[in-house]
Amino acid sequence: MSSLAFAYLAAGICMFGVLGTAIGQGLACAKAVESVARNPEAENKIRTTMIVGDAICETSAIYSLIIAILLIFTAHA
Repeated sequence: MSSLAFAYLAAGICMFGVLGTAIGQGLACAKAVESVARNPEAENKIRTTMIVGDAICETSAIYSLIIAILLIFTAHA
């Protein structure tokens, strides 16, 4: 196999990091909805905390995407 094929394979494996992020964000959103249902007065605080947590969690997906893109485009050089 050529090095280009290995770069594509590595980029595909790298994108598994996005799967964990999606599951984590879904669980966080589900728990936030449960919390608001139990305590509607704390909705603003819960929403803010969830958004900050999701933003931090999203950085790992962005890093995975950047590394996958770098693997693909540097293999052509």
